[in-house]
Amino acid sequence: MSNNDKTLGKDSFRRDIPQTTSLSRTSQESLALPKVLVLTGYGINCEEETAKCFEMAGATAKIVHINDLIENPKQLDDYQIMAFPGGFSYGDDTGSGNALANKIKNNIEKEILDFAKQDKLIIGICNGFQILTNLGLVPAKDKAYGERQAVLMHNAHARYECRWIKLKNTSQKCVWTRNIDTLDCPVAHGEGNFYAEKNIIDSLIKNDQIAFKYVKPDNSPANQEFPFNPNGAMLDIAGVCDESGRILGLMPHPERFNSFTNEYDWPKEKEKLLREGKSLPTIGKGLQVFKNAVEYFTK
Repeated sequence: MSNNDKTLGKDSFRRDIPQTTSLSRTSQESLALPKVLVLTGYGINCEEETAKCFEMAGATAKIVHINDLIENPKQLDDYQIMAFPGGFSYGDDTGSGNALANKIKNNIEKEILDFAKQDKLIIGICNGFQILTNLGLVPAKDKAYGERQAVLMHNAHARYECRWIKLKNTSQKCVWTRNIDTLDCPVAHGEGNFYAEKNIIDSLIKNDQIAFKYVKPDNSPANQEFPFNPNGAMLDIAGVCDESGRILGLMPHPERFNSFTNEYDWPKEKEKLLREGKSLPTIGKGLQVFKNAVEYFTK
């Protein structure tokens, strides 16, 4: 489907992501799989990859346009996971993620906040992270969902950054980061510079809410040094969760590392593994983020 086709009408977004043969299940088994609502809308461009990752991880995913969700917010009851993908919603003309966040606030804020307060999961990636902060779903200090407490500002060097970086998992409570130590991951953003007032930062540290930090190749702190920290974020913050650990916002794109051959230096890694007599992986390490969400409901 071309970008032009996507603008023809909201019904064109009502589509399920087909499961691959390796993930096929009986109808009875499918009933037990967690269901994921992947939000889309004008300017969002990572919904397909995000839905694919959830499917690869063992969930069932459906891409739903924001207009359809506003028309029928009751459908949220059918899902256990909600994802806000990356992109440039409404062109980021009034600030990254601001227009879509306002559209949600003006139409279905209560329903979204109710979803966030239940034992369900939410992830916001890149533009989705910006939307989550604008909605007050992260960091949500003192469970103040709906209150904006942080901001993602323009990159410190005022340039859009599209590169691979290294992340360090720095949270024990975040559902989404389990079984991850470090992770190479691509970034693609112009406004990823995380900032919050001191009392919010102190709370993030105290409550173990800093999910990912940017680090150097040797795993030492990036210390806001470019390009290891691509945007200048304070404390090298790449992602934060709410106090429950169920809601995660992060700037890097784990959904773009769903295959071994996605990684920037995979030919080198391939040769290394072959010479060591090891088998080659097929999936990318970014998929673990989505597996964690599925396993939250299946284990």
